Amino acid sequence: MLHPFTEAFRRQVAARCAALPRLAMDATALGLKPAAVAITLVEAEAPAGSAAFLLTERAAGLRAHSGQWALPGGRCDGAESVVTAALRELEEEVGVRLGEAAALGLLDDYPTRSGYLVTPVVLWAGEGVVLRPNPDEVAAVYRVALADIAREDAVDFVSIPESDRRVVRVYIEGSRVHAPTAAFLYQFRELLAGRITRVADLEQPVFAWR
Repeated sequence: MLHPFTEAFRRQVAARCAALPRLAMDATALGLKPAAVAITLVEAEAPAGSAAFLLTERAAGLRAHSGQWALPGGRCDGAESVVTAALRELEEEVGVRLGEAAALGLLDDYPTRSGYLVTPVVLWAGEGVVLRPNPDEVAAVYRVALADIAREDAVDFVSIPESDRRVVRVYIEGSRVHAPTAAFLYQFRELLAGRITRVADLEQPVFAWR
């Protein structure tokens, strides 16, 4: 099994996060609002004993990006750290409460077209996680096996007339996940494979620019 949900795998992910020469940016200098998303590792429903991450479908009633695929996350409140923000948003959106010790590391900062500088926080949720999605924010939450994004054909890139940057897309169970979420998942998949891949220059589709 490529991604077993074991203590040894947890240590491996933490070590690869620690070895990443992280690309950090200054949100204030860029005129962006700091935000965080949680890449939360849990046990997959299938295959049993393998690792998965939590992916949500945003509620239809949300003002921005309704119905889109997303990792739990949002804007940092005040002087809140990205780890604290990711943990808070994870609990608010899907009802999973974790402590700061659950954080395995951070991925590269990613500036979004909608005005945020997003830091992905990798979290280890442990066994027996019960999901309680908040219907005001989340239409559904899924456990996506890491094997799904490790496939060679899981990621592709396309061009759009509005930008000279490549648009990244990740395919999960027949659905197309776009950046910024696709950028976070792409870098994480590369990190798990032992590769350092930058994503800050990858574009988002035009519908995600607002």
